[in-house]
Amino acid sequence: MSSSPSADLAFPLQDARRVVTGALDEDLGGPDGVDVTTTATIPATQTTRAAVVAREDGVIAGVDVIALTLGEVADRLGAEPLVVDVKVADGDRVGRGDAVAELSGSTRVTLTGERTLLNLLCRLSGTATHTRRWADVLEGSGAMVLDTRKTTPGLRALEKFAVRAGGGTNKRMGLHDVAMIKDNHKLAAGSLAAAYAAVRQQFPEVPVQVEVTTTEEALESVEAGARFLLCDNMSTDLLRATVEAVRATGKTVELEATGGLTLEVAADYAATGVDFLSVGALTHSSPILDLALDLRP
Repeated sequence: MSSSPSADLAFPLQDARRVVTGALDEDLGGPDGVDVTTTATIPATQTTRAAVVAREDGVIAGVDVIALTLGEVADRLGAEPLVVDVKVADGDRVGRGDAVAELSGSTRVTLTGERTLLNLLCRLSGTATHTRRWADVLEGSGAMVLDTRKTTPGLRALEKFAVRAGGGTNKRMGLHDVAMIKDNHKLAAGSLAAAYAAVRQQFPEVPVQVEVTTTEEALESVEAGARFLLCDNMSTDLLRATVEAVRATGKTVELEATGGLTLEVAADYAATGVDFLSVGALTHSSPILDLALDLRP
């Protein structure tokens, strides 16, 4: 897990390249496809200036998508790459009317790549903007906001990057890097202790997290060896009591509140003493940030 909201902001270039290639294939009808409107109305030699502009206040994430998309379009059209002058960095706040990037070069390339780059940039910036609201509410509380695996298939690396850009913290990237024992695992294995022991035996180096719903279950998990607990759908009173009971064991255990959390109650849950608030909505329900590409005279 990332150690802080300002964790590594390295852009997942290879994942982005795969997504951009697939998105352009969708739009153009395949790798050898064509934008029929732009091809019919814009001469191949025409050049233009343009800007990616914010239509509302928010936080930007994914600026590398702009040059990546337009570069791929230029390659497909056999055109010169555009000059892309990015004006902001990932994680920066922008206001309505602010320029995110200025572009100059082939009009065909610009218009053909417009929707693909905006689809991705708007989505990632929307995730970063939503995450920033959570990070702002939790600032100074000692608790951090985590994402989950409730991501768009194929976009996980990009969406989790956007969470980092918004001041959030990534949890596990998939089923491979962290074991998470939930109710169904406990039932299938026979007990919480049996499930924990089985994971530790087969994958001794993999971090293990355990979902709990009661104070008793939390203490049982700690006794079994768990050092990260997901406190699921607990009231603030129950969560506070659970945190106090776990801390009283003297063990170093990270605690996370999860399940149905909203911005309205975030501060109350942070005040219980948990280390994290886990919010699937960061990636599954963030509205886009409204951005546009405008040609300049």
